[in-house]
Amino acid sequence: MALQPEEPRAPLPFPGLEEEAEAGREPPAAAQEEEEESPAGLPAPLLFPDGSKESDGSEYGSCSDGRSQDKPGTALQRFALENNALFPDTFQTSNLLFYERFKAYQDYMLADCKASEVKEFTAEYLEKVLEPSGWQAVWRTNVFEVLVEVVDVEYSALKAVVRLCEPFLCETRECAFTLERMQELLELKEHQLPLQELWVVFDESGEFDQTALAIEHIRFFYKHIWRSWDEEDDDDFDYFVRCVEPRLRLYYDIIEDRVPSALVAEYQSRLSQCEELYRSFLDFRNSISGADSDSEAENVFVVEGMKLYERIENLKQKLKLIENPLLRYVFAYQKHARLQAKGVRPSDTTVTHVVSSAMMSSLLECLFRDKLSPESFNGEIEIQFHRDPLSAVHACYEGDRIIICPGHYTVEGALHIADSIEIEGYGFPDDIVIEERGKADVFVECTGANVKISSLKLVQHDAVEGILSVHQGKTMLENCVLQCETTGVAVRTSAEFLMKNSDLYGAKGAGIEIYPGGTCTLTGNGIHHCKEGILIKDFLDENYDIPKITMVNNVIHNNEGYGVVLVKPAVTLDVKENPLESVEEQRKNGQSAADVNVGCEDLHKQASGELDPCRRMDASEPLEDNSEIANELSVASLKKSQLNKKRLSNLGITEADDDLMSQEMFVSIVGNQFKWNGKGTFGTFLY
Repeated sequence: MALQPEEPRAPLPFPGLEEEAEAGREPPAAAQEEEEESPAGLPAPLLFPDGSKESDGSEYGSCSDGRSQDKPGTALQRFALENNALFPDTFQTSNLLFYERFKAYQDYMLADCKASEVKEFTAEYLEKVLEPSGWQAVWRTNVFEVLVEVVDVEYSALKAVVRLCEPFLCETRECAFTLERMQELLELKEHQLPLQELWVVFDESGEFDQTALAIEHIRFFYKHIWRSWDEEDDDDFDYFVRCVEPRLRLYYDIIEDRVPSALVAEYQSRLSQCEELYRSFLDFRNSISGADSDSEAENVFVVEGMKLYERIENLKQKLKLIENPLLRYVFAYQKHARLQAKGVRPSDTTVTHVVSSAMMSSLLECLFRDKLSPESFNGEIEIQFHRDPLSAVHACYEGDRIIICPGHYTVEGALHIADSIEIEGYGFPDDIVIEERGKADVFVECTGANVKISSLKLVQHDAVEGILSVHQGKTMLENCVLQCETTGVAVRTSAEFLMKNSDLYGAKGAGIEIYPGGTCTLTGNGIHHCKEGILIKDFLDENYDIPKITMVNNVIHNNEGYGVVLVKPAVTLDVKENPLESVEEQRKNGQSAADVNVGCEDLHKQASGELDPCRRMDASEPLEDNSEIANELSVASLKKSQLNKKRLSNLGITEADDDLMSQEMFVSIVGNQFKWNGKGTFGTFLY
């Protein structure tokens, strides 16, 4: 379905993204009528530069001659500005899908060009698809809009030679532009306008469909993909793979609400800083290009220029980390808004908060008998009553307790828990339902030193980062039900998470994501009907320790992919400097010779590309004490230790030979069951 996003949640990092989202939110009536004619509300088939168009049933569509249809005419929709009858309608091209732009850039416009060849390849693309003359367009700037006719195209300059249409149509936002003034402006520009500023006038014949799409691809590329410093970057790599694809994916992830608003703002800020510094750097470089290179002032300028260049490179690296889908959340989650703990209440007392939408006398009597009696607290307690969980959490200080009575509660936004508190439901989890409404990056976010949540059902809808995110401290979840819609639980670096006798299901991503340095203990839980059961991120060894995980008596079943997925760097041959030494080390730690040989052989196969990166294990294969997972993880631990030793050796540092088994990611794996997972029990993703 064509992308027509709602009001953006935060400023978007790509220049002009708000305007494009605004333009695509509510198509004009004519466009809506055409959409109703297409099945399932899909946009019209995409035309490609070879004269073909996509067809249903495949990712990119099979190609057929777009000009030989039984029903000739345009395959694009009409776009009309609201309350504006002055100008003719234009083509609706701003709502293209990800793969439509991806295919156009990869197959037709950029292919395998270098950054320095982008303009040349783009010009060749335009020569093949752009009508050289005879079409009208609306020239749009921040100040005015005027109707022009294209009489020629300067492909190498990405410009069109135009003249004013008759009758003269112009609309201004500030001062009035007469015909004479507009003629003077065009003469100053030698009647050449950038193609990005032209919107092709709608034509039902289909003759100018390719022209409208080509200009849209150019406009989108230079607005959202191209960076002014790209041409000076390393030119030995495929520009499409290195820059275009990750930036394009990031753009659509933002449009489709898959990126947290804090990360969007971070990216926008860094992008603006980098652009400003780069402009300053160019001005600085131009100012000293003609100076005497032997002068003392010149030497000072060079030093200042190098400092400016280093700042730019640092910003560019941070931008690349956010653009990379795999690394995006490794660093980005550290930028979350730090929740400030209130600490101990000024009166040095603790309060019990009772949440109930309607407090009945019988319910109050039961509460006093079971939860609020002075005997339970060895003295009098202070009680506060609330109608919703959000107000109770906001009123909490260190050491407080929240009791939630049966009912269905809705929370607008997120629950941020920064102090050590306890939240418990009074009854069975299915009777105490807390449902998230509205937009938020995460439903429940914990940063308290010691947080406990028990006997609740959490229902999540639109939270980008998931149903529960443990950023720091220790969070315990007991006897809860987690009904997810996007991602499940995220255990961040240095955070500790314990989940006991709970049920988690429905995540479109992983049920539980465990980041480097995180500690996770899972006991007696069900994790099912997610894309992946548990996703373990074991990478960036230079910065973080491996996660530490305990799994006891869990049932991980009916997940679309693997039960457990390990993300780790690809193994290279130079890592295995002394495999015999590695074998001896593992023997010292109690691993059998057969297991060691298998592990070393697998390492060699992975390094040479003979082993499938996503290793599948049959779900019906017998697992005795989860030995298959333990063997695989021992191999990963061996690789990590060798990488670390190699890195320290290069730095001239020696390291004590610690017990490898003490470094194991899994502290304990006992009694777990893995059933009916789509791709098997355990898989690895090498990057």
